[in-house]
Amino acid sequence: MMHKAFSFSCIILIVVSFSCLAQTNPGKVAAVKASTSKTNKAVVDNHPKLIVGLVIDQMRWDFLYRYKSRYSTNGFNRLLAQGYSCENTMIPYMPTYTAPGHACIYTGSVPAINGIIGNNWYNRKTNSSVYCTQDDSVKTVGSSSNLGKMSPKNLWATTITDELRLSTNFTSKVIGIALKDRGAILPAGHSANAAYWYDDIAGSFITSTHYMDELPAWVLAFNKQQLPATYMQQDWNTLLPIATYIQSTADDKTYEATIAGESKPVFPHRLSAITTAKNAAFKTTPFANSYSFDFAKAAIKNESLGNNTVPDFLTLSISSTDYIGHTFGPNSIEIEDTYLRLDKDIADFLTYLDKTVGKGNYLFFLSADHGVAHVPAFTKEHKIPGGSVSDEALAKKLNTLIAEKFGIQKAIITVMNYQVYLSDSTVSQKESIGELIITELKKEDFIADAIVLNNVANAAVPAPQKERMINGFSPGRSGDIQFIFKPGYFDGGTKGTTHGLWNPYDAHIPLLFFGWNIKPGKTCRETYMTDIAATIAALLHIQMPNGSVGKVITEVIK
Repeated sequence: MMHKAFSFSCIILIVVSFSCLAQTNPGKVAAVKASTSKTNKAVVDNHPKLIVGLVIDQMRWDFLYRYKSRYSTNGFNRLLAQGYSCENTMIPYMPTYTAPGHACIYTGSVPAINGIIGNNWYNRKTNSSVYCTQDDSVKTVGSSSNLGKMSPKNLWATTITDELRLSTNFTSKVIGIALKDRGAILPAGHSANAAYWYDDIAGSFITSTHYMDELPAWVLAFNKQQLPATYMQQDWNTLLPIATYIQSTADDKTYEATIAGESKPVFPHRLSAITTAKNAAFKTTPFANSYSFDFAKAAIKNESLGNNTVPDFLTLSISSTDYIGHTFGPNSIEIEDTYLRLDKDIADFLTYLDKTVGKGNYLFFLSADHGVAHVPAFTKEHKIPGGSVSDEALAKKLNTLIAEKFGIQKAIITVMNYQVYLSDSTVSQKESIGELIITELKKEDFIADAIVLNNVANAAVPAPQKERMINGFSPGRSGDIQFIFKPGYFDGGTKGTTHGLWNPYDAHIPLLFFGWNIKPGKTCRETYMTDIAATIAALLHIQMPNGSVGKVITEVIK
């Protein structure tokens, strides 16, 4: 009792003393209050108003420097000069595709944990191919097509955008935007306010009932402008005189594919003359990148992003770089021109953010979901090995051998993601059939190795490849046998190019941080795609995503 009485007396004494201080020195008390108020304001304001994640689909790291002398001072070069560049950022899994890349950036996780092992995979329960974001339980909002029957249902982990929503009791706004549904949905996460993607039938942005039952008025107004049709009224010629594109091959190459509706892969691309599937052809033009930025600016304005009491998050994926890259290849004039135009779009967007959100008030990062291989015919022109392989032809050849030896028809269901999927009919002889497949695969000139996936930890393959295969393997979704191509080879056709492998041309991506609380500079130490979400979480003082395996890149933080 004595102790309690003494404590109570002390409290009374402190209160009385403070009261006396107020009476005898009001100026000092006012200063204390002002200081406290200032401190509280600093705590409240100790976050960016808006986080913007910009993912450039199929952008190899070297594109930052390949065209650097031709970029403006306010686009890529501004990010390099005023931001922090992680020069040696790698993708730590395979296959390296669009959906796994976007999922990895925002979950800080790998396919083995977040479940997004490819753009597609085979579902043994339903005996059908599964698309990464398909969800038949939802409906399209914004058009009459089925292209909106999408959601993040197949993503097992939370994203950094989910964690931001959780940290602010869902008062932060999160909006995802891309031409590709997977580029909008996976970054925005499960709990996003909205994700919007392009319907190339309707020629407009749509969403699904996972997010809302009807489009907001501002989206309806934006779509009503029919900007894709307006953009396609102009032809695509080079931004600068074509003779100055000395970093690229000649314009007319037989190994380049064409934009749908065109007959030749050459400038000028007569977009105005395309008469069929014009909305789809639009995606394979740099103007679709500009259109994506148009919509992002409309979202910032109409959703008042960055005017919240807590941080908001905009995820923006630029998809046409991928469509154009697949069609023409990374050494084409089309790709060089696309990046020169993209640089102008980025410069314009940064200026827009400066004016609307304010310099230093937004946190911005730029990365890519994967890189891209050279067109094999291009490398052969220069005596560099490489080639393309047909998955269908490979499966047919192996199925014939299995049928001859084991009497089992169609033992291989499919070959995708550089993996062989075996049917249930092979169960009793699976080990022997697997041995035959591996033996035959290793006979191919383009195959470096082949392994049984559920025994990858014991496989005698180089450590970097083994780690990437383990990180990309999900027992319920992956195939049975993984094959590894020699460098320069991929599965695809004879025109254009693709990606998907562990090699640096597919796995070395740009990573730039810029703006709020970012220290300018660069590092050449090895960092990983998985580190992005962890670093954003550290900057925002929030929990990292629940499947994250990344590490904070401490050098970027002031």
